[in-house]
Amino acid sequence: MDTNSLGGDLLRQTTTYTVKDIYGDMDDESIRVKRTATRTTILNELAQRVQSATYRRVDDKYYDKEEIDEVATSSDESKRFTYEKIPDIAVPTKDFGDEFTAIDPELVTWDGLDDPDYPRNWSKKQKSFQLLIVSLYTLVSPMSSSMLSPAMDEIGEAFGMKTVFIQSFSVSIMVLAWAIGPLLIAPISESDKYGRRPVLNISIWIIFIFNLACGFARNTTELCVFRFLGGLGGCAALNVGAGTLADLFNDNDRQAAMACYSICPTLGPVISPVISSFIITRKSWHWVFYVLAIFNGTVALLGSIFFRETYSPRLLKMKADVLRKESGNEHLHTIFEIADGETQWGKLVVTISRPVKLLFTHPMVIGLGSFMAFVYGFMYLMIVTFPRVYRDDYGFSIGISGLMYLPMAIGYLIGTAFWTFTIDKVYHRLIAKNNGIAKPEFRLPCLCFSGVGIPVGLIWYGWSAQYRLHWIMPAIGSAIFAFSFIAVFQTIQNYLIDMNNRFAASSVAAAAVFRSLFGFAFPLFANQMYDRLDYGWGNSLCAFIGLALGLPFPIFCLMYGEKLRNWANERMEIEQAKRDEKNIERLRKINEENEKVGL
Repeated sequence: MDTNSLGGDLLRQTTTYTVKDIYGDMDDESIRVKRTATRTTILNELAQRVQSATYRRVDDKYYDKEEIDEVATSSDESKRFTYEKIPDIAVPTKDFGDEFTAIDPELVTWDGLDDPDYPRNWSKKQKSFQLLIVSLYTLVSPMSSSMLSPAMDEIGEAFGMKTVFIQSFSVSIMVLAWAIGPLLIAPISESDKYGRRPVLNISIWIIFIFNLACGFARNTTELCVFRFLGGLGGCAALNVGAGTLADLFNDNDRQAAMACYSICPTLGPVISPVISSFIITRKSWHWVFYVLAIFNGTVALLGSIFFRETYSPRLLKMKADVLRKESGNEHLHTIFEIADGETQWGKLVVTISRPVKLLFTHPMVIGLGSFMAFVYGFMYLMIVTFPRVYRDDYGFSIGISGLMYLPMAIGYLIGTAFWTFTIDKVYHRLIAKNNGIAKPEFRLPCLCFSGVGIPVGLIWYGWSAQYRLHWIMPAIGSAIFAFSFIAVFQTIQNYLIDMNNRFAASSVAAAAVFRSLFGFAFPLFANQMYDRLDYGWGNSLCAFIGLALGLPFPIFCLMYGEKLRNWANERMEIEQAKRDEKNIERLRKINEENEKVGL
């Protein structure tokens, strides 16, 4: 259990929440005054807290932004509040409101550090089972993205697709939806009204419907529309899934969980063409989608039955609903019900705009996100051109050419085992050297190795294919690429989560938008690039870009990343603090008006 996730001793351990148990023989008017005063105290404390994110407090004096740098080194960190120290929730409170139970007896929180209902306290068996379901959810969408790749010749002939560009567009349009969907879906999953479970369960059924519909498509337009809509549904697991992991696992345990989760977005696009290549040799192209829909439906049914809610604000609201019903006390509440002043429209605007703003203004997201995006684009570029390489140039049958995706799968599996162990070992060794204090930059040393491995794999694959060496040679090149690819995902994803807890979802969403745009675009020009440069120089060009992005900036991050990260985070915190201050002030005015009219 992460002791930082629910800190402090719980001062109220009541098991009943009736008005009499809490207030005794106080009359109604006294109780009303007490409740109003309690809410005022909480809002005032939060108002002071968000102010300290804009002003540093040293010896009871507030310093403005121009004076921060002069006092930062001598400041007492215990007197400074930062958003990095709270989870990614709507209210800037520690421990999901547990810190206020001493003054608010009607506040519903977790029952102390060892509350078995708190997701991070669930048994390892239960957490592993939930991780399995989320991972399967995350597997479906990447499988759907490339399942039709080996069948594109047959689909193109059936629909009269006249150019390779249209065929590539039909494959990659689902990935385009992944760049749009997260900005719309994230606000729903991070609301205490809905949480993770309904978003993930509804989305998996949406992609099932449109995967099945693709099998009945009658023309190119219908196929592309169905795939795009399916992608909008499928993107939820790719983004909300990471938040689910944060709900279940603390920083020390998350590396292994992230490894299990992240293998699905990488393994999915390479195992589905293996399956579909054998389907297309025996059945019509429609069966590619029918088989995909059968698997999709099985996962959706399993998740709908067994997947549990993991988002703490939602779970606490459900707990409050039960307690209100059992005790008859309608005034029981969570911290989010009394202190979340953001409107639904405001949440939507922030959730959409913040990832975009990070994408263009945060140097760590720009630098690391661009490397991840290019690598992701290279992956899809290779996937859509495998049929051309192995069927046209090597003369393999459809089924055998489908097996050539397996070296990438093997590279992913070996890479997952190797990098999970190595990254975790390096991370904890650096923590030990730093007197037990963890830093996000400790996740990055292994990224430098992928900055070399990615270009090596691309060059090996490209020149082997150009000179038509034995098929094992391009296969080894694709496996080297896949092996190195895992380090990119594991290090950068974990870094973006650790970089600032309050903005973790926005950082991950920004990277997802970035890489999805590249995953969509790269297959569109792959064939034209290879026609002009051939496989050797085409892949070498990609390798040079990968080397330029994957080596200098990670090294720079190891040397100066902490200073750059703090500079960027500080500005994000100030902006969010001003917004929180405005929302809390709105709640204070509402509270004052209610007090005047006796509510």
